[in-house]
Amino acid sequence: MNQEFSHLNARGEANMVDVSGKAISTRVATAEGMIRMSALTFSMLSEGKHAKGDVFAVARVAGIQAAKKCADLIPLCHPLMLSKIQVDFELLPELSAVRVIAMCKLDGKTGVEMEALTAVSVATLTLFDMCKAVDPAMEIGGIRVMTKRGGKSGDWQRPQGETL
Repeated sequence: MNQEFSHLNARGEANMVDVSGKAISTRVATAEGMIRMSALTFSMLSEGKHAKGDVFAVARVAGIQAAKKCADLIPLCHPLMLSKIQVDFELLPELSAVRVIAMCKLDGKTGVEMEALTAVSVATLTLFDMCKAVDPAMEIGGIRVMTKRGGKSGDWQRPQGETL
């Protein structure tokens, strides 16, 4: 594992990493996050009875758009030509929560972890925005990278058993 911050130069200044010498490879990253809510809000979402319509469809599109705009939001991220973005939702009735999972993929010179994290973040924020009138006490958390594949550092997976 690299023990240095790659986005700082020798003087400690912010620096966009030069990836021009890196090989192109298929890179895939998945990330997840969770939004917890009241039982009433969860019921409205899971039964499709929210007054604003298909909340999940809107949050999915928001997450996809966010992944495509990652370099505009995170100053030192490279603009990427993503070949696949997927945003999915897992209903967790025992927690009155929704788990958001995003996958980003490309053939390129740099990883897509930030894009996957951004997709999850904006999808959960969109769920919050669409439900806040009913439940302003919702809580977003546990946003993290789950897997990454490709590149010089190879594959990585979060150890099993780590929970949100």
